[in-house]
Amino acid sequence: MKLLFASLLLFFSTLKAQQIEGVQLFNPQTNDETPVIGFDENLVLKFDDFSNGSNVYRYTIKHFDRNWQDDGLFFTEYANGSLNALLDDFQYSFNTLQKYTHYNLSFPNDRMQPKISGNFKLIVYKDNEDEPLFTKRFSIVEKGASLALQVSRFSDARMPEKNQRIEVQAVSTGANLNANIPSMTLNILQNNNWETGIFNKKVSTSLGSQILFQQLELSFPGNNEFYYFDNKNITRGFDAVAGGEVFEGQNYTYLHPAFAYPLNYQYQPDVNGAYYFRRSDLGIERNADTEADYSWVHFYLDSDPVEQKIYVLGLFNNYKADEKSEMKYDGEQKRYVAKIYLKQGFYNYILATRKGDEALNFGEINGNFWQTENLYQAFLYYRPFGRNFDGLLGYGEFRKEVR
Repeated sequence: MKLLFASLLLFFSTLKAQQIEGVQLFNPQTNDETPVIGFDENLVLKFDDFSNGSNVYRYTIKHFDRNWQDDGLFFTEYANGSLNALLDDFQYSFNTLQKYTHYNLSFPNDRMQPKISGNFKLIVYKDNEDEPLFTKRFSIVEKGASLALQVSRFSDARMPEKNQRIEVQAVSTGANLNANIPSMTLNILQNNNWETGIFNKKVSTSLGSQILFQQLELSFPGNNEFYYFDNKNITRGFDAVAGGEVFEGQNYTYLHPAFAYPLNYQYQPDVNGAYYFRRSDLGIERNADTEADYSWVHFYLDSDPVEQKIYVLGLFNNYKADEKSEMKYDGEQKRYVAKIYLKQGFYNYILATRKGDEALNFGEINGNFWQTENLYQAFLYYRPFGRNFDGLLGYGEFRKEVR
C-alpha cells in the first residue's frame, strides 16, 4: 500500500510539474499568433510552468510536408546546429496568486537554425521528445513569389453556406513559376484556424510570370466578428467583463452573456481570434510575462437546451473542441456555461456548434455574414525537380474589410 501511494504521489507530482499554460508562438512583427517567418526573421515562444520551479526543458524541430504529414527527413537535412537545445531563459512570477515560471525563447538562434523552407513543428519536452509537453506549428517562407489575396462577396446556390470568396495571384520575385506549376498547390486558412482550412488547390491559370487561383471552391463562411473580453484589471468589470473576485486564493472572472442569433451584421473591431496577455493595476501597465495572473473565466450564453454541443474557441486553445472548451447547460440559470483557466489579458473568442460527428459550425450562434472582416492566409507550396521536400515558395495575407 505504501508503495502504491508513493507511486500515485509521484504520478500526480509529475503531472503538476508538467502543467504548462499560456503558450504563445508568434512573429513579433505581426504579433497576432501568426507563426510565419522568412529566413531573416525570428519567432518568439512564451509559456508558463505551474510547478514554479526551475525545470530545464529542451526543444527540437521537425519538418513536415504541405499536408503536415511526416516527410521522413533527417534533422541534418532541414536544420543546422544542435538536434536538442536547452530552453533555459526563465523568470519567476511576481505578485500573482497563481505561481508559475515563465519561459521565453527567440528562434531561430545560435543553437538551432532551419535551413530549408516549409512546414515545421517546434517540440518542447522534458525527458523524451516522443513525449512532448506541447508542440506548435510554424512555417518558413522562401519569398520566391509575392502573393496577393482578393476577398469578395460570394453567392452560389450550390454552396449557400459560403459567402466570402478568395482569389490569389502569385507573382514571381525570382523563382521560375512556370517551370514549377506541376508541383504547386495552395493552402488557405481563415483566422489561423487549421480546422477549417482549404488545402491542395492547383493553379487555375498562368500568365507569364503570374499564376492565379480562382476556383469557386476557394470560399468560406464569413461567420461574424469575434466576441471579446479584457480582464487586464482582474477584479473589476471592464470590456465585456461583468465583474471579478478572489475566492479561496483563486481569481474568478465573470463575463457578460454572449449575444446570439443577430438578424443583421453588426460591425465590431476584433483581432481575428488572437489574444494578448496584459495586466494593468490602476492605470499602471505591468510586465505581463511574469505579473499577469490566471483566472477562472466564466463564459455564458443565455439559451434553452439545444441538440448541438457548444464550444468556446479561439487561438488561445487552437480552436480545439474538447471537454475543456465545451459549454455545459445550467438548468437553474437557463444558460450555457464554460469555465476556462486563462492568463489575464485581451481575448477574442467564438462560440462554435457541433452536431454529432459533423464539422464545427462557427456561424450558427452569432450569424454568418459576407461583410465580416476575417484574416485570410495563403500558403504556396512547391517541390522543384531534384528536391525531396515541400518548400514554401510564398505566403500572403488579407486583413481588410470586404467590399
